[in-house]
Amino acid sequence: MKKPVVALVGRPNVGKSTIFNKIIGQKISIIEDTPGVTRDRIYGNATYKNYKFHLVDTGGIDLEDNSFNEEIKMQAEIAINESDIIVFVVDGKEGITSNDLVVKEMLQKTNKKVIVAINKIDSKESKEHLYDFYELGFNEYVNISGEQNIGISDLLDKICIDFKEIEDDDYDSNIIKFSIIGRPNVGKSSLVNALLNEDRVIVSNVAGTTRDSVDLPLTYHNQEFVVIDTAGMRKKGKIYENIERYSLLRSMKAIDRSDVCVIVINAEEGIIEHDKHIAGYAVESGKAVVIVVNKWDTIENKDQEMKKWKQLIKVEFAFLDYAPIVFLSALTKKRIHTLMPEIIKVYENSKKEIKTSVLNDVIEDAYQLNIPPSYKGKRLKIYFCTQVDTKPPKFNIQVNSKGLVHFSYKRYLENKIRESFDFEGTPIILQFKNKGEQEL
Repeated sequence: MKKPVVALVGRPNVGKSTIFNKIIGQKISIIEDTPGVTRDRIYGNATYKNYKFHLVDTGGIDLEDNSFNEEIKMQAEIAINESDIIVFVVDGKEGITSNDLVVKEMLQKTNKKVIVAINKIDSKESKEHLYDFYELGFNEYVNISGEQNIGISDLLDKICIDFKEIEDDDYDSNIIKFSIIGRPNVGKSSLVNALLNEDRVIVSNVAGTTRDSVDLPLTYHNQEFVVIDTAGMRKKGKIYENIERYSLLRSMKAIDRSDVCVIVINAEEGIIEHDKHIAGYAVESGKAVVIVVNKWDTIENKDQEMKKWKQLIKVEFAFLDYAPIVFLSALTKKRIHTLMPEIIKVYENSKKEIKTSVLNDVIEDAYQLNIPPSYKGKRLKIYFCTQVDTKPPKFNIQVNSKGLVHFSYKRYLENKIRESFDFEGTPIILQFKNKGEQEL
């Protein structure tokens, strides 16, 4: 079962980002009093009670003419089109504005469920405007204060009322699911076809021609796989042709269901910021990763260029320095045989379990080799380490005070674990606990 998508929509500065952060539980969206500061849709995975969903925070829709407003409006329309439920956030402190009416008109054209969230009800001014919002003509309203965390649970109850509890995909546990992710026109469809050895996916030079993400069965060396293709959108039109950021939402859905994410980069165009955004979601989701540099047939001086590309990826994807890199051409199928072994390897690494005694020997040796400096008369001590989870591997390290763990020392310990055990392609999580502190 796929996660539902919920979009936060509204004019600038009504508090969408604050609400987003409250629901997600961490500060992801930029919060600033300057209207329009959240320019891109921000995505996160939300959990409430036994329900899970994707949450999208859109930039504010504003009538005022500025350099990026049209792009924000298009991105908001994309989020609206792709969502299952829309939360229309309005400012109870200021009351209805002409911008609210513009958003209202956009939302009334959809057949989506709309919940009007009247924010900032903790202000004195909100009492004057509270009932004005019912003139917008929607069926569901909820009074909230994102800043004071008032009414957020009521909002979530309304969001989740028709949701079903998320269950695992109907695939056997021995079937490896991997997604082909990346921005439009990097060759994802061609890569899927090359792996399947047949034209199962529409391929075109026009970005976004594949109608929807789809699961495709694949057998490789008598082992079963499912390829989750994310090549394009189900809709066409100016919005989708002009804005490629929509692919983040489609990629998020696929990433969530994958064991391994294959991040595809276009060798002809190089690396852009959007490539890193998509890769970042795979890392945040704890998925094993393989980086593919596609369209390698178009590159001359391949040996020399391969060295340059490896160095470039190391710099641009510093947060993915553990991921293997595959150079291939989906079109000509040159080097296509190098991909599946890497997918299998990183998947096996993601579910690897390390014996506790061996793990503690590695951590103890690392500690003695580089004893942390003291801070205000206290020095970090490590008592015990154990692996508590897989996919990705997660380690619980008991210390005297987790406040003494500097990020650089955490990175040092991660590097030492990677030097001792093959975790290529998978993130690993180090969780520091004070001695006696229980696992959450």
